[in-house]
Amino acid sequence: MLTLTLLRHAKSSWDAPKLDDYDRPLAKRGKKAAPEIGAALAAMGLRPDVILCSSAVRARATLDLVLPKLGAPVPRVIYDDGIYLAPPETLLSRLLRLAPDETGKVPRHVMLVGHNPGLEELAVLLIGSGALDDTARLTEKFPTAGVAVIGFNAQSWAEIAPGAGRLEHFLTPKQLT
Repeated sequence: MLTLTLLRHAKSSWDAPKLDDYDRPLAKRGKKAAPEIGAALAAMGLRPDVILCSSAVRARATLDLVLPKLGAPVPRVIYDDGIYLAPPETLLSRLLRLAPDETGKVPRHVMLVGHNPGLEELAVLLIGSGALDDTARLTEKFPTAGVAVIGFNAQSWAEIAPGAGRLEHFLTPKQLT
């Protein structure tokens, strides 16, 4: 069984309108929500083997606030420019290319930290089953700092396919308040 955790970056600031989108920092609300989501993931026992993170400032800042809440260091964190504002097909392609580590071990749990609309569209593309109310909420809105946890009955990431995932959890900051 493989687990994919999709984490949308936390709420970003628009206080500097001339700042390039890539360089936008987190807003106060985002700085509050990110560690709360990290603590919730830890409480659920969700700790990734590998994290793929957009290199945009707001995605990196979100991950910086989530990581300490997950406990022990994550074995591999990969910052990837190609995740920034990527469409779902690009994100899926990146997941399909995940290789075993240097010891030959396949990562069983991968977290992808990215942006909408690609992240939400990827979740919708991959989910074939799961709690209907969570699926409906996800397709209605995948908010900032929202998390979708999708399980796959597969042994390697090359085996995952559209509709093959089961939505295990959909968590939003609003649920934690």
